[in-house]
Parts: sequence; structure tokens; C-alpha cells
Amino acid sequence: MSAVRRLVVEADGGSRGNPGPAGYGAVVIDAATGETLAEAAEYIGVATNNVAEYRGLIAGLTAAKALFPDAGTTGPDLRVHVRMDSKLVVEQMSGRWKIKHPDMKPLAARAAAILPPSSVTYEWIPRAQNKHADRLANEAMDAGRDGRQWEAAASTAELDAPARTPLPDRGPPGDAAAGAAKARAALAAARGGAEAGTLFEVGAEAPEAPGPTAPEPTDVSAIAGAEAAAAPASGSAATPAPQVGWAAAPDLGAPATFVLLRHGETALTPEKRFSGSGGTDPELSATGRDQAARAAAHFAALGTVQEIVSSPLRRCRETAAAVADRLGLEVRIDEGLRETDFGAWEGLTFGEVRERYGDDLTAWLADPDTAPTGGGESFTEVAARVAAARDRLTARYAGRTVLLVTHVTPIKTLVRLALEAPAQAMFRMELSAASISTVAYYGDGNASVRLLNDTSHLR
Repeated sequence: MSAVRRLVVEADGGSRGNPGPAGYGAVVIDAATGETLAEAAEYIGVATNNVAEYRGLIAGLTAAKALFPDAGTTGPDLRVHVRMDSKLVVEQMSGRWKIKHPDMKPLAARAAAILPPSSVTYEWIPRAQNKHADRLANEAMDAGRDGRQWEAAASTAELDAPARTPLPDRGPPGDAAAGAAKARAALAAARGGAEAGTLFEVGAEAPEAPGPTAPEPTDVSAIAGAEAAAAPASGSAATPAPQVGWAAAPDLGAPATFVLLRHGETALTPEKRFSGSGGTDPELSATGRDQAARAAAHFAALGTVQEIVSSPLRRCRETAAAVADRLGLEVRIDEGLRETDFGAWEGLTFGEVRERYGDDLTAWLADPDTAPTGGGESFTEVAARVAAARDRLTARYAGRTVLLVTHVTPIKTLVRLALEAPAQAMFRMELSAASISTVAYYGDGNASVRLLNDTSHLR
């Protein structure tokens, strides 16, 4: 029996804009020792995240094959275990999800044709375990931003990679062979060959997302700012003045995109009771848990969320956990995302507050500096807290798509501040339980509201 050489390929790809300036990274690892054997990265111009991820897979498999070109003939048998944080690519290449997008089919077929299907297995891993390939992809995009291509000699990606231990034998390739065979069949059909068939016609479909958000029933992105394609080079001049209107924008790079998910229903939600950070901290109701599950399925299908940050209150943490479990991400907590403290109004309906504290309610509605009865927070205080959280998170997650699971007032505040609207504008906004809104933040201080109160995933 011939010897078997086992390799691990870790691959990733990204796009700063989706579509936008894109790149991929891939690393080939000796499964027995954890040693890095080869790295690959490339800036590929404007593309989507999904295209970049497939290009990373192709590069990784190609590099693995190049290391042992005589594998299976005069050399050892080769077994390659692919690890990626793209659920989409892993499920499609494993044959469990369909591929319908025309850009994905030829890429999947190319990946499937590099090595025999019986020699390749696939595994989804959390992003935190794919840091080496992720760093390579970002180095490639940084190089493209500066008008050059990635160079292996200048890479520091491996320095940031976690220490590896030898990987166990993972056994037979399972259904990876079926996915590869169908990819090859589709490639043959596309070339007019004798073998025809639809690519990956088994299992459930996960559609490729055209961008960072769901379909946009309320698109007001033209109110301020302009889209930009690539990040500024290091050492650039001071931040330019904010761009307003339709004029050409400076080259500001990909925005920090906040996908704002209001938590699911609690027992207080349908009764329209004040429920802030100074009350009972209720859990999700059965309806709220169902809404959280539907939101999780929606974001899993889109495949665009890269990070999750939640309010510390229980209803948000439970909603965030449902999404995080589905996406394989961690949840970070930010105190700035908590709901308003409504003081003595906690647990009361609007009518009950008007009956008991009529003068205080009238003053609160008229003046953002007025706090609810009993030492609650004014809208001005909440806006300052939320703005500080916004600035902190945009700096931390520049160029990434982040799910913020929070409440009515913080979401309306973020939208209002993005539009530079007065505090009273919040009373003109409807925000349903488990609804999705989206705001993008650019390097010049501009913001673009892209979605407001989308509930299509709940229907």
C-alpha cells in the first residue's frame, strides 16, 4: 500500500463593499505537524465575498497539488482536508446546497477539477479559527488598495496565526465526492460535453447574497455620502471634509456596516409597555424565540455578517445567541447598546403613563433633554451614550459587516444621527420586533442609511 500524505487547506476571501475591492488568501498545512507548507494570496479587483472565497479555495487546492505533483502515481496518495469559515462554499462543495448563481458554478467546477473528489473533504470552522487565511486575504486587499499585488516575502500573516497541533485522521471524504462529481458534470455541460446535469441539485439552497443587506424596502442611501471602492493608503493626509450630495467622493475604503436587529418579542412587547434598562429585564416569549430563529436563518442564508455585538439585556442576548449559534460566531456585549432607562414608567403603557404622569410625559415628548419620571434617561443622554458606542464600534470594525442586536431607542438614534435629523424624528419611525435596519459608516464621517424596519424575513 502506498503512503498517504495528509494536508490541510485553510482558505478565505473578502470584499470591501460586496461587491468591491476583493482578495483571497489560502494556506497549506502539514496535517501531521501543523507546519505551514505554502501560502497564496491575490488581489482580484472588484468582486463579491462569495467569488473571493471560491478563488481562495481554488488557490489553496492548486497549491496543495503543486507541492506533490506526482501524488497518486509515483508518489504518495494525497488527502486534503479543506477548512473554511464560509458556510456557503463548504455546503455547496459538499453537495448539500444547490448552486444557482452563474458566477459560482464555474468556480465550483474549477475547484472540483483540481484533485480527485475522493481525496478532498470539507469542514466549516468559525472565523476565529481561520485567522491565517483571513489575514492573507486582507493583506491582498491592502496591496490592491496601494496599487500593487501581494508579495509572500512581505507577509506577516503566519505571525498572527494561532499555534497549530497535528490534526487527527478524519476518515473517509463522505459526501465531498458527490459535490465534486456534480461540479465536474456542470463544467462538462457548460463546455458542450456529453455529461449534462444541474449543479448540486440535492439538499437545501443557500442563495448568494448580492450585498451586505436583505432587499431594501426603504432605501435612503442618497441622503448623505457616496460609495467608495478602496481604503486610503497608510500615511495619507488628514481626513477629508464629509462629502454631501451627488459629487464624486474621495477614496475612503469600505465602510463599517452595522446591521441593526431589534430583539424579538417579550411578554411586554405586544402590550406596548415601556421596557427599558431599568425594569425587569424580561426574556423572549415563544413568539420572540421564533422571530430570533427566523432572523438567524435569514443571516445564515445571506452569509454577510462577520461579527455580532449585543446589548447586555437578556432579550437581546437571547436573540443574538440564536444568530450566533447558526453562524458559528461569538457575541460581544457593549453596554452602550442598552435600552433607555424609563425610570418610573417601566412596565407601564403609554396610556397609563399619561394618566399618572401627564405633565412629565408632555415635557418628555417636547424636549429631548427631559428625562422620564423617577430618574430615567433623557433622549440627549441616550444619544450621547449610543454615539460613543457607534464611534467605538466603527473604529474597531472598519470595513466589516457587524450585526448589532439592540433596542428601539438605540436603533432609532443611530438612524437619526446618520440622517442628522432632530431628536423628535424618532417619533416618526416605526420599528417592529425583530426588524432589520442597516447603516454604513465611512472614513470621512459620512453615514448611509440603507434599510429601515425590514420584516420580510419574518413572513
